[in-house]
Amino acid sequence: MLASRPAALPSVLLVLVAILFWILNPTFLTAMNISGILAFVPELGLIALGMTMLLTAGQFDLSVGAIFGFTPLMVFTMVNNMGMPLPLAVVLWLLVAAVIGFINGYVVTKFGISSFLVTLSTQLMIGGVGLYESNGFPQSTLNSTSWMKPLFNGSIQFGGVKLYISLLWFLVIAAALWYTLNQTRFGNWITATGGNRDAAAARGIRTDWTTIKLFMLSALLAGFAGIISDIRVGSAYPTAGTGYELQVIAIAVVGGTLLTGGSGTIVGTVVGAMLLAVIQNGVILAGVPGLAYQMFVGAVILVALILQTGVLRLRRGTS
Repeated sequence: MLASRPAALPSVLLVLVAILFWILNPTFLTAMNISGILAFVPELGLIALGMTMLLTAGQFDLSVGAIFGFTPLMVFTMVNNMGMPLPLAVVLWLLVAAVIGFINGYVVTKFGISSFLVTLSTQLMIGGVGLYESNGFPQSTLNSTSWMKPLFNGSIQFGGVKLYISLLWFLVIAAALWYTLNQTRFGNWITATGGNRDAAAARGIRTDWTTIKLFMLSALLAGFAGIISDIRVGSAYPTAGTGYELQVIAIAVVGGTLLTGGSGTIVGTVVGAMLLAVIQNGVILAGVPGLAYQMFVGAVILVALILQTGVLRLRRGTS
């Protein structure tokens, strides 16, 4: 079963890890703590969805962390310093994020340069622009009032658990991407491009344009996730997304998406995002010292990756 269903292993791990943290600290499963866990899921989850689509096509994007921090920083710089309406600023800078994605995809496909090198370069450039424009200082998101804020930061109570609207955004987008990847011709193009790019091109698939679209999607979701996150915390930091690019790749791979391309699972990525949020929350409640926090989280992710890699090898061997 685990070999035939890529999302099965992270689902099992999610349940086991949750039980473990509940045993270590019974407050783990309280409504307040569950609310806190679910609030963090969309932050990395949205970026991981875009990365999953891109990985399925055999590419990945190291600039998403920089875009996550840069986009909301520029949105609220425009709103607070120039008086631009929040809706206009959001649309404008999400378009800029998509353009950045287009540039990434165009350079990768037209010049044949590795996506690792291209997006590493854009990561450094975008991060540098953000630091230069802000002088390294955060931008407040609370200076503006707009009808858009509840769309990003609203919440509802469900059985004592506070559910942010951002979680709904995450689940709706995940459902749309699942349908795209599994039920549409474009989804077949993505999988074929990642499985064997030359063979896909020989069959008439527009592999370059498919790849460019996915880079645009990845950047767009990273910018959108940054806006949602920074509205929630009340500040836009130029370095907010530092290191996120590696975490979302880990989420996708733990969920069952292949780093080598040709196979991706949106459901697995959703579960992987929840697994990482549970781990990050649980180690704190378990009393792991602050200086050892990242080390422990990294170790748990590594174990999950090793297990998932073994399952994927078993799946390929039995297919």
